[in-house]
Amino acid sequence: MASTVLKAAFLIGSGFATALFYTRIRKVQENNRCTTSNRTTAEAETAIADLTRNERRFLQFASVEYGWQIYMTPQDFLQSVLERYPLPCLRRRILTDNEVSQFQAAVSPVSQSNVNFFRNASDKGIISFMDYLFLISVLTRPESGFRLAFNMFDIDGNHRINRKEFLVARKLLGNSIRQRKVNVDARKTLTQLEYSTAMTTLQVHFFGIEGSGSLSYEEFHHFVKNLQTEILQIEFGRYSQNGVSITDENFARILLRYTHLEPHHYETIIGRLSSLENHHEVSYEEFEQFCKVLRNMKDFVLAMRVFHSLNGSISRDEFSRAVTICSDSVMKIEHLIDIVFAMFDENGDGRMSYDKFLLVIKNHFQFLNDRRLVGWKAFKRCCRREIRRT
Repeated sequence: MASTVLKAAFLIGSGFATALFYTRIRKVQENNRCTTSNRTTAEAETAIADLTRNERRFLQFASVEYGWQIYMTPQDFLQSVLERYPLPCLRRRILTDNEVSQFQAAVSPVSQSNVNFFRNASDKGIISFMDYLFLISVLTRPESGFRLAFNMFDIDGNHRINRKEFLVARKLLGNSIRQRKVNVDARKTLTQLEYSTAMTTLQVHFFGIEGSGSLSYEEFHHFVKNLQTEILQIEFGRYSQNGVSITDENFARILLRYTHLEPHHYETIIGRLSSLENHHEVSYEEFEQFCKVLRNMKDFVLAMRVFHSLNGSISRDEFSRAVTICSDSVMKIEHLIDIVFAMFDENGDGRMSYDKFLLVIKNHFQFLNDRRLVGWKAFKRCCRREIRRT
């Protein structure tokens, strides 16, 4: 009896110690992320009222300040892409000159770019709003669009991008701010985004700590490919039990992550997977291939619209053909086609709900994009303007 009591006491004590340890670790993480700021909650809410979605999202996730400017850390950027909401944060951490210098010294050159760049940098780096716009602009680009993206920054046409060309977006944001009618608090906040002069982690990676280097297309292509892969690996890893594969249901949950569905609608869609005759684990290679298909959004949507206009709905074979248009290895993801089709076959009649499918997919891959002229379209307009001036 005594031994039983002692064991119970030990288990309770261990559980309490574990909970206390976790709480302390969590508190340290939050304190490291956010420490000091003079802005109140009321001021912040007033300031973001007139901002674009990209600006609001950047401010929501940005956890540090330096030289009166607001920055994300590389870790903040990953969270902004992968999470709907940021971690609780009352204050931003104020960085010192010494800390920023240490961050810059630790950045690897672009020639050593890899799929762990942002994970390795973690909270030891700074990303400006300009950098953020660039990153989300290229994140969902199909590989066939990498060259176009590069050419938009290569203003002088010498097949390399220098820091001056990369920062041409400063003029873009400055012009858009001056032309927009915003409240006083919003204008003050935008000033903290617009006039960043520090060599950010991304700029050091591309152009060196002195900013005198340049970026070739091969290096640009390699970086963007690694960025896309890093995001996919993190997302896949969250749902993978063994690091190698995920279940059919978890694949479906990944597609539905950024949708605004009522709980019962969400579970109804997941429940349709029970109609599948064959179930097997989804490999990372299959997952990656399907995401490549979805990045070719324009071609994919066009193909779907053609089939929908002809028949009023989409059959399983027509859906497969639409995927084939955007993929050179459709046989590798045939099972994923079955999963997605089953999710949106509302009546079980072998016809897909076209509108609901497109809504879900667009939400999944474009939830960061702002409909206003900020981001990729704004970059293109600004770069064309600069090219005409040369």
